[in-house]
Amino acid sequence: MRIDGKGIANKRKDDVKVKIDTLKQEGKRIPKLVVILVGEDPASKVYVRNKDRACQYTGMLSEIIRLEDTISEDDLLNEIDRLNKDDSVDGILVQLPIPKHINEEKILNFIDPAKDVDGFHPVNVAKLFLNQGGLVPCTPQGMMVILDEINYDLTGKEVVVVGRSNIVGKPVALLCLHRNATVTMCHSRTQDLKSVCKRADVLIAAIGKPKFFNHEYVKDGAVVLDVGINRDENNKLCGDVDYEDVKDIASYITPVPGGIGPMTISMLMENTLKAYEKREEEK
Repeated sequence: MRIDGKGIANKRKDDVKVKIDTLKQEGKRIPKLVVILVGEDPASKVYVRNKDRACQYTGMLSEIIRLEDTISEDDLLNEIDRLNKDDSVDGILVQLPIPKHINEEKILNFIDPAKDVDGFHPVNVAKLFLNQGGLVPCTPQGMMVILDEINYDLTGKEVVVVGRSNIVGKPVALLCLHRNATVTMCHSRTQDLKSVCKRADVLIAAIGKPKFFNHEYVKDGAVVLDVGINRDENNKLCGDVDYEDVKDIASYITPVPGGIGPMTISMLMENTLKAYEKREEEK
């Protein structure tokens, strides 16, 4: 069955909108997200525009700071420092990738963990590891929401995550572990990948190779979550999974586009609202 990620994401954005409408009616401060875009990367521009549209839809305040790709590391750090200190700002997101002359790790680590709505700061990574309820990366969190929406209980299930990135693979493995799944992480050095994937009750594909996973990788009745965003031979958007080849084998499968992607942006809205609520509680 095709999972309507776009529909689920819209429902979650509606929930955020209701909460923000209530804040407006009560005359309270409105949550604000600031996105920093460095340079002219076309894909990044699309992502940032979509994030801004989501903010407008939910009623959240939004600001896009556009910086030249020649900006120095120190100047970018100064910009983040200003936002860290700005009490009207609840979420700070630096759109990746950033120019190579700037140390990405240094930039991400400089964001106030309480405003780190991407969930990439070491403090939030540690909280995820310890299951202490910090800000969780948006794409992995979106996958958990999808599993909730289809009423899928991970307890005792075998989850295979293919791809060990810090942004998707590792955090989603931890989230599944926290839900009592048995988790296997695969990567480019994994031996006999097909047979490992074939064991999975839930297969999470996150390697960035178009239509790599066909029916030979998928067990009958498995749930398939496809994180990949690629272009096929006809320049059409596709995932890491060969959707047409797998859709009749899987019990549930996310399409590309319209699957995990929209969930990522709706989770960003939720993270910003969560950051806002926590900061307001601590005042």
